[in-house]
Amino acid sequence: MSGPSLTHIDSAGEANMVDVGDKAETVRVAVAEGHVKMRSETLALILEGNAKKGDVIGTARLAGIMAAKQTSNLIPLCHPLMLTKVAVDIVRDDALPGLRVEAMAKLTGRTGVEMEALTAVSVACLTIYDMAKAADREMEIGGVRLVSKSGGRSGDYRRQGETR
Repeated sequence: MSGPSLTHIDSAGEANMVDVGDKAETVRVAVAEGHVKMRSETLALILEGNAKKGDVIGTARLAGIMAAKQTSNLIPLCHPLMLTKVAVDIVRDDALPGLRVEAMAKLTGRTGVEMEALTAVSVACLTIYDMAKAADREMEIGGVRLVSKSGGRSGDYRRQGETR
Protein backbone atom coordinates (compact mmCIF):
# COMPACT_ATOMS: atom_id res chain seq x y z
CA MET A 1 0.00 0.00 0.00
CA SER A 2 1.51 3.33 -1.01
CA GLY A 3 0.44 6.85 -0.27
CA PRO A 4 0.77 9.06 2.78
CA SER A 5 2.67 7.66 5.74
CA LEU A 6 3.36 8.76 9.29
CA THR A 7 6.89 10.15 9.31
CA HIS A 8 7.35 9.84 13.08
CA ILE A 9 6.67 6.07 13.11
CA ASP A 10 9.54 3.72 12.27
CA SER A 11 9.32 0.30 10.57
CA ALA A 12 8.73 -1.37 13.94
CA GLY A 13 5.82 0.94 14.71
CA GLU A 14 7.74 2.92 17.32
CA ALA A 15 7.61 6.70 17.63
CA ASN A 16 10.87 8.39 16.66
CA MET A 17 12.33 11.73 15.76
CA VAL A 18 12.73 12.19 12.01
CA ASP A 19 16.32 12.54 10.79
CA VAL A 20 16.42 15.80 8.83
CA GLY A 21 20.22 15.86 8.47
CA ASP A 22 20.16 15.09 4.74
CA LYS A 23 17.43 17.60 3.89
CA ALA A 24 18.30 20.84 2.13
CA GLU A 25 18.13 24.10 4.02
CA THR A 26 15.36 26.20 2.54
CA VAL A 27 13.26 29.15 3.64
CA ARG A 28 10.19 27.72 5.30
CA VAL A 29 7.09 29.65 6.31
CA ALA A 30 3.86 28.45 7.92
CA VAL A 31 0.66 30.33 8.72
CA ALA A 32 -1.98 29.05 11.15
CA GLU A 33 -5.22 30.50 12.48
CA GLY A 34 -7.79 30.09 15.22
CA HIS A 35 -10.40 32.11 17.08
CA VAL A 36 -11.95 32.80 20.45
CA LYS A 37 -15.71 33.25 20.38
CA MET A 38 -17.18 35.28 23.25
CA ARG A 39 -20.10 37.44 24.28
CA SER A 40 -20.24 40.86 22.63
CA GLU A 41 -19.86 42.46 26.06
CA THR A 42 -16.64 40.54 26.66
CA LEU A 43 -15.26 41.60 23.29
CA ALA A 44 -16.07 45.23 24.09
CA LEU A 45 -14.38 44.93 27.49
CA ILE A 46 -11.20 43.57 25.85
CA LEU A 47 -11.17 46.18 23.08
CA GLU A 48 -11.71 49.03 25.55
CA GLY A 49 -8.74 47.79 27.58
CA ASN A 50 -10.84 47.25 30.69
CA ALA A 51 -10.10 43.59 31.40
CA LYS A 52 -9.02 43.06 35.02
CA LYS A 53 -5.74 41.41 33.99
CA GLY A 54 -4.74 44.20 31.60
CA ASP A 55 -3.93 44.31 27.87
CA VAL A 56 -5.46 41.05 26.63
CA ILE A 57 -4.48 41.38 22.97
CA GLY A 58 -0.92 42.53 23.60
CA THR A 59 -0.34 39.82 26.19
CA ALA A 60 -1.82 37.11 23.95
CA ARG A 61 0.36 38.23 21.04
CA LEU A 62 3.48 38.00 23.20
CA ALA A 63 2.40 34.62 24.63
CA GLY A 64 1.96 33.24 21.10
CA ILE A 65 5.43 34.38 20.04
CA MET A 66 6.99 32.93 23.18
CA ALA A 67 5.11 29.65 22.71
CA ALA A 68 6.33 29.23 19.13
CA LYS A 69 9.90 29.42 20.46
CA GLN A 70 9.14 26.64 22.98
CA THR A 71 7.38 24.19 20.64
CA SER A 72 10.06 21.49 20.85
CA ASN A 73 9.73 21.55 24.66
CA LEU A 74 5.98 20.98 24.41
CA ILE A 75 5.62 18.46 21.58
CA PRO A 76 7.85 15.41 22.08
CA LEU A 77 9.17 14.74 18.56
CA CYS A 78 9.55 18.32 17.30
CA HIS A 79 13.04 19.54 16.48
CA PRO A 80 14.36 22.62 18.30
CA LEU A 81 14.40 25.35 15.66
CA MET A 82 16.18 28.67 15.18
CA LEU A 83 13.17 30.71 14.15
CA THR A 84 13.96 33.88 12.23
CA LYS A 85 10.48 35.40 12.56
CA VAL A 86 7.25 34.80 14.43
CA ALA A 87 4.32 37.18 14.03
CA VAL A 88 0.95 36.93 15.78
CA ASP A 89 -1.96 39.08 14.65
CA ILE A 90 -5.18 39.32 16.64
CA VAL A 91 -8.19 41.06 15.14
CA ARG A 92 -11.76 41.74 16.10
CA ASP A 93 -14.46 39.71 14.38
CA ASP A 94 -17.97 40.93 15.16
CA ALA A 95 -19.46 38.00 13.24
CA LEU A 96 -18.22 35.52 15.89
CA PRO A 97 -18.30 37.72 18.05
CA GLY A 98 -14.73 37.45 19.25
CA LEU A 99 -11.12 37.59 18.20
CA ARG A 100 -9.37 35.90 15.27
CA VAL A 101 -5.75 34.91 15.77
CA GLU A 102 -3.25 34.33 12.97
CA ALA A 103 0.39 33.31 13.43
CA MET A 104 3.26 33.11 10.96
CA ALA A 105 6.50 31.29 11.72
CA LYS A 106 9.58 31.45 9.49
CA LEU A 107 13.12 30.08 9.32
CA THR A 108 15.82 28.91 6.98
CA GLY A 109 16.35 25.29 7.88
CA ARG A 110 15.86 21.59 7.27
CA THR A 111 12.38 21.12 8.72
CA GLY A 112 9.08 22.93 8.60
CA VAL A 113 7.53 25.37 11.04
CA GLU A 114 3.90 24.25 10.95
CA MET A 115 3.91 23.14 14.58
CA GLU A 116 5.40 26.45 15.69
CA ALA A 117 2.66 28.43 13.94
CA LEU A 118 -0.05 26.14 15.34
CA THR A 119 1.43 26.35 18.84
CA ALA A 120 1.56 30.16 18.64
CA VAL A 121 -2.14 30.32 17.70
CA SER A 122 -3.17 27.82 20.36
CA VAL A 123 -1.34 29.57 23.20
CA ALA A 124 -2.50 33.03 22.08
CA CYS A 125 -6.10 31.77 22.15
CA LEU A 126 -5.58 30.16 25.57
CA THR A 127 -4.12 33.43 26.86
CA ILE A 128 -7.15 35.37 25.64
CA TYR A 129 -9.36 32.89 27.48
CA ASP A 130 -7.28 33.10 30.64
CA MET A 131 -7.24 36.88 30.72
CA ALA A 132 -10.97 37.28 30.08
CA LYS A 133 -12.42 34.24 31.87
CA ALA A 134 -13.50 36.32 34.87
CA ALA A 135 -15.93 38.12 32.56
CA ASP A 136 -16.98 35.19 30.36
CA ARG A 137 -16.36 31.53 31.21
CA GLU A 138 -18.41 30.44 28.18
CA MET A 139 -15.82 31.57 25.63
CA GLU A 140 -15.00 28.97 22.98
CA ILE A 141 -11.66 28.35 21.31
CA GLY A 142 -11.94 26.89 17.84
CA GLY A 143 -10.88 26.71 14.24
CA VAL A 144 -7.19 26.08 15.00
CA ARG A 145 -5.71 24.94 11.70
CA LEU A 146 -2.85 25.28 9.26
CA VAL A 147 -3.62 27.83 6.55
CA SER A 148 -0.48 27.52 4.44
CA LYS A 149 3.12 26.41 4.39
CA SER A 150 5.96 26.90 1.94
CA GLY A 151 9.43 25.50 1.48
CA GLY A 152 10.91 22.08 1.85
CA ARG A 153 10.81 18.86 -0.10
CA SER A 154 7.03 18.43 0.10
CA GLY A 155 6.48 21.84 -1.52
CA ASP A 156 3.85 24.42 -0.85
CA TYR A 157 0.45 23.85 0.74
CA ARG A 158 -2.49 26.21 0.88
CA ARG A 159 -5.79 25.27 2.50
CA GLN A 160 -8.47 25.02 -0.15
CA GLY A 161 -10.31 28.30 -0.59
CA GLU A 162 -7.58 30.37 1.11
CA THR A 163 -6.10 33.39 -0.65
CA ARG A 164 -3.39 34.25 1.92
